[in-house]
Amino acid sequence: MAATEEEELDPALAAWGRHADSDTPPATVEEARAQARAHNARALAQLSPRMNPADETDQVIPADGDEPELPIRVLRPPTEPGGSLADRGPLPTVVYFHGGGWVLGDLDTHLGHARRICTQVHAVVVSVGYRLAPEHRFPTAFHDAVRATDWVADRLDEFGGTPTLVVAGDSAGGQLAASVAIARRDAGAPLAAQLLLYPVTDVAGRYEDEDVNARYMSRTSVYQRFGLTLDAMAAFARQYVDPADAADWRVSPMRAADLAGVAPAVVHTSTLDVLRTEGNFYADALRAAGVDVIAREFPSLNHSYFGLGGVSTIADAAAAQAAEDLRTILAGVGATA
Repeated sequence: MAATEEEELDPALAAWGRHADSDTPPATVEEARAQARAHNARALAQLSPRMNPADETDQVIPADGDEPELPIRVLRPPTEPGGSLADRGPLPTVVYFHGGGWVLGDLDTHLGHARRICTQVHAVVVSVGYRLAPEHRFPTAFHDAVRATDWVADRLDEFGGTPTLVVAGDSAGGQLAASVAIARRDAGAPLAAQLLLYPVTDVAGRYEDEDVNARYMSRTSVYQRFGLTLDAMAAFARQYVDPADAADWRVSPMRAADLAGVAPAVVHTSTLDVLRTEGNFYADALRAAGVDVIAREFPSLNHSYFGLGGVSTIADAAAAQAAEDLRTILAGVGATA
């Protein structure tokens, strides 16, 4: 007899999912945001103190004309053993975009994600509080992501201190990172790398079009008791983007006319995730365009595992692998299967 997703899922994550299932379903966007903050606070409390950076500073990207201030959080890693802050030396800089379907999430909900990248990649991380839907619909989040990346790029001597600039994100934040990588390529200022964690890559049809959904088998084949569901993705997409814009590469990087020359990529997906197939297909599309890619799929994990390293040793190992793979890409080792 075929196993159910609950039997295939890492038991620690299944227990976490059952606890989350006991929460009252949110009736409003604000309730959903509050619930996301509570869940992520629980996960952060279980994260190893080894992930604590040397310092975390809240700043803002200043207002510019019609563009408002954008909150950012800058995380700086500890020194290598035996070192001091004064001799920390030059580091890569990673601009991080949180997930949450363009509707949920903030600098606090994804603090654990940013801390892990900071300490395990050994990089300065700039986490970006971009504006959310439905108050700010497409392309606002994309514009905020590009603006933040450009602003950091102009000040790398204040952050990591090297020319090495990376974008990273999970889920909808992975989409923003992928689209920013395309925009930077088009602007003649490509990035050193992109880290895409179970990314959204194709919003055409807004997860409601049967023909589009049929292209991505995980949208209909994954048993969706725990984690992200197809219905939730459709609800997020409706709140963020109009049907006429949903195939725009700024929200659907899979639909870009050409991916040649974008930054080398680390793409990680999980088997028990509704977004698995589009993430894997995007890695394939990047490879076909000649981009160096390290892609992995983790069989016993579901959506959002990257923030649950303190809950699950399997998720912890997968998340640590992302940092190792990013360091490999930055070292110029090249692509792997």
